[in-house]
Amino acid sequence: MMGRLLSVTDMAALLGVSVKTVYQWRSRPIPYGPPAIKVGKYLRWKPEVVEAWIDAQEPESNVTPIRRGA
Repeated sequence: MMGRLLSVTDMAALLGVSVKTVYQWRSRPIPYGPPAIKVGKYLRWKPEVVEAWIDAQEPESNVTPIRRGA
């Protein structure tokens, strides 16, 4: 059984951005953000796809190298 799909409002709240930002990401020449599903005229997202996209945004390392003397 499939879980609940996320709406644009859900996505905006989850990512901490505005609904307008979610739509702007989709309208870029190269779309940004997790891939959406069209259900009629509505955009929906699978929670597991969104989670995988968020995980992929993490840098491989969050350690900043220290520069030694000049």
